[in-house]
Amino acid sequence: MNRSPIEKQNESSATDGKIVFKVKGLKKVYGMGEVEVHALRGVDLDLYEGELVVLLGPSGSGKSTLLNILGGLDIATDGQVTYRGRNITKATEKELTEYRRFHIGFVFQFYNLIPSLTTLENVAVVTEISRNPMKPEDALLKVGLGDRLNHFPAQLSGGEQQRVAIARAVSKNPEVLLCDEPTGALDSATGVVVLEVLERINRELGTTTVIITHNADIAEMADRVIYISNGLISKITRNTVKKQPREIHW
Repeated sequence: MNRSPIEKQNESSATDGKIVFKVKGLKKVYGMGEVEVHALRGVDLDLYEGELVVLLGPSGSGKSTLLNILGGLDIATDGQVTYRGRNITKATEKELTEYRRFHIGFVFQFYNLIPSLTTLENVAVVTEISRNPMKPEDALLKVGLGDRLNHFPAQLSGGEQQRVAIARAVSKNPEVLLCDEPTGALDSATGVVVLEVLERINRELGTTTVIITHNADIAEMADRVIYISNGLISKITRNTVKKQPREIHW
């Protein structure tokens, strides 16, 4: 039987490590009054341990919907997502809460820091409810903010605030880091610094990292690039040579 290019790409990646996510026939339909919006139309995808993946596509293509379902923030209309063999599409709300708390780190375009807490306290909010966390100080050192522990968000630049958000996400030692347009609110130079942090976390900690972007240049730093269009995966490519964030310009 002939296999599609996407199936072949998934198979060829299997040698890279264990499957973390297996997505089969994933659909998501939103009701907007009498109109149905098909955000995902039947996505099949495998994601592997320790890889850095970029989800690339225009606004409205289904990237964020896919990421939110992987992270347990949204529920599929149809299809299945398994995380290390566990079917999270059938999980209860309590099980999803535990899944998000103990296994997944989130980084969003907007930093969502608590203004009244210091940098250190913003990270400690997460470590205090985690099973096997880093020390907040160590997480902030990893993102280059060891000298900003007692600063409040208003005293930090946008790039520094995003790095605090990354430190908060990785401080609980998640197996997966899901990033939705992490450089979207930043200029190019500051965005490169943030991408360097994400690349280093992926390389040093082996965290499976998924980055959503509509910026094709960022795709050059990924192990694999997954192109999404109109709720479907249109193409998957592999970078035989990955660029370092400092080599990326946009």
